[in-house]
Amino acid sequence: VQLVESGGGLVQAGGSLRLSCAASGFSFDDYAVGWIRQAPGKEREGVACFASADGGTYFEDSVKGRFTIASDSAKNTVYLQMNGLEPGDAGLYFCTARPGNISPCEYRLGEGYWGQGTLVLVLP
Repeated sequence: VQLVESGGGLVQAGGSLRLSCAASGFSFDDYAVGWIRQAPGKEREGVACFASADGGTYFEDSVKGRFTIASDSAKNTVYLQMNGLEPGDAGLYFCTARPGNISPCEYRLGEGYWGQGTLVLVLP
């Protein structure tokens, strides 16, 4: 069982990145998938999540309107599209998958499987 994130990098404010989370050993069809951010000096916070069984989503207030989630079931991959990036979005982004693919996906966000994280840096 493995979650592998990719797509992080260095971008200027206002730019975009697309993070990918690929699962192996299990199907996202049975799990709610989330993204948790760890910024320096701050606690981890849930940024977004998605429950494909009913299409439920959650976005933390600061990213609403800028971030979206999409999934490709054939590739067993979930994407976090991040537009209009701000310096406050910087951090290590972890993909998580918790059993039970139903809403509210933010319930028990962070339980289950975690990836190794991908780093997002945003220049002012």
